[in-house]
Amino acid sequence: MTWYLRKEEGIRTSPTEKLGAPDGLWVKCPSCNKPLHIKELMQSHYVCPHCSYHFPIGSKEYFRFLFEGGQYEVLFEEILPVDALGFIDSKPYPARLAEAQRKTGLTEAVRCAVGKIGSHTVAAAVMDFGFIGGSMGSVVGERIARTIRYAMERKLPLLIISRSGGARMMEGSLSLVQMAKTAAWLAQYAKAGLPYISVMTDPTMGGVTASFAMLGDIHIAEPGALIGFAGPRVIREATGKDLPPGFQQAEFQLEHGFVDMIVDRRELKPTLIRLWDILCG
Repeated sequence: MTWYLRKEEGIRTSPTEKLGAPDGLWVKCPSCNKPLHIKELMQSHYVCPHCSYHFPIGSKEYFRFLFEGGQYEVLFEEILPVDALGFIDSKPYPARLAEAQRKTGLTEAVRCAVGKIGSHTVAAAVMDFGFIGGSMGSVVGERIARTIRYAMERKLPLLIISRSGGARMMEGSLSLVQMAKTAAWLAQYAKAGLPYISVMTDPTMGGVTASFAMLGDIHIAEPGALIGFAGPRVIREATGKDLPPGFQQAEFQLEHGFVDMIVDRRELKPTLIRLWDILCG
């Protein structure tokens, strides 16, 4: 995403994805190259009004337009990541966590909240790709598991919006067991007869796809979202075969039955409300 900030001396570009932008800020759509004013983009929920390109957004933006009046209660922020394995790659894991927290203003790659969407009180978990690629570590899995339990105890509908590269390699097997943990809690939630809607955005990959993202009662995808386990390049190298056009994109997944609906972000809230009206009776 490229921002254009008009100054007296001309137009200055800045490669940032901060969406809390001042007046006078312009964005160039990477799909159709049309200039968009930030206010226009916010009003369209960060969807290009010319070509319908969906700009990547995080939990703050989803919560703002989904919850009534932008009002919600954040849950489980006290659960914070630690370096249980003493992991070091190009830098120590604690330094990587601190850098991600400083850059994003988040404590982890998922934020959980409860609030009203239409007439329904909903427990929601939304992933943030800007925090170490939205990777699922032990705290991400624990926060999602607790959100599922919170919804089950209070008999609330559940919403999870995924945007992730998969499991977090810095936590090794601790990240992989989150797949089983979240799946087990969703099985209990399903036994309670409560509705879970999974929304998959670009990208939803790896262990996230192989666990809670694909265990919804209804699977919704944003247009053009990449959804799968391994990436196309890895699959191509492993199989030695050319992949079908659009392989792993939301439209391909819909055609092959892995996704139930593709919903424009501008229609996401009314679609969710209609579904909960039906599912919640």
